[in-house]
Amino acid sequence: MSLIIRLIAGALAFWAATSLLSGVSVNGGAWSYLWVALLFGLINGILGSIVKLLTLPAILITLGLFSLVINAAMLMLTARWSDRLDVADFWSALWASLIISLITTIITKSLKSKK
Repeated sequence: MSLIIRLIAGALAFWAATSLLSGVSVNGGAWSYLWVALLFGLINGILGSIVKLLTLPAILITLGLFSLVINAAMLMLTARWSDRLDVADFWSALWASLIISLITTIITKSLKSKK
C-alpha cells in the first residue's frame, strides 16, 4: 500500500512540476504521469543511490545540496529513457527535482502522520 501511495504522490509531484515549469512536460494523460513517476523512482532508487554513495564527500561538503544536482541528473536520465517525459535543460531539471522532492516529501509525511 505504501508503494502505491508513493507512486501516486510522485505522479502528483510530476503534474505540479509540469504545471509550474515550462521546461518540463509529460506527454499523455494520467497513466503517463504514473509511468514517469514509476520510472523516475526506479532510476533514482537504483542508480541515484549508487551515485549518491560515490559522491558522498561532495554531498557532505555542500551540506546535502549536491543531492539536488544528482536528482536533476536522474530526472534528465529518466527523460532520456522515456518518450513521455521531456526536459529542456539542466536548470529546468534542477527546479523540477526540487519541486518533486518537496511535494513527495510533504504528501508522504502527511499520510504517515495520520496513521
